Amino acid sequence: MVSPSHVRILSPAWRYALIGALVSLPVSAIINWLPNSEATIGGGIMIVGALVAGGIAAIRSTEPSAAGLRAGFLGGLVAVLIFLVTVDITAVWPLSRVIFWVFAGGISLCVAPLFGRGCGRIGGWVTITIVTRWKTSANVS
Repeated sequence: MVSPSHVRILSPAWRYALIGALVSLPVSAIINWLPNSEATIGGGIMIVGALVAGGIAAIRSTEPSAAGLRAGFLGGLVAVLIFLVTVDITAVWPLSRVIFWVFAGGISLCVAPLFGRGCGRIGGWVTITIVTRWKTSANVS
């Protein structure tokens, strides 16, 4: 019999991606307060969330790229959902415009994980570099 504490609903990469996405929300809000900033929630999750997810994954011996990829996907999904919520439903759009936005949304969902993967790798690399230098300087002293 499996105890409830051993049942995992999400893989570690998804958990770290969700943590990174949640951490990036206040960071994105602060960045958006800067002058001439056009930061979005989706972009913040895709970049900052993936950096955080990659850093956590590197510390926890999980692949940072996988966590970053998932955070990037979450960022792209949030960006597309925000667009769908804010679009003017009462306007009648020609079919060509609808096809364009469906295509653009699909491309966004394909490209966002790649940006997230890259940011996750960078976050993991920075974290490992800092931790190894910290441990090395602690051993020297």
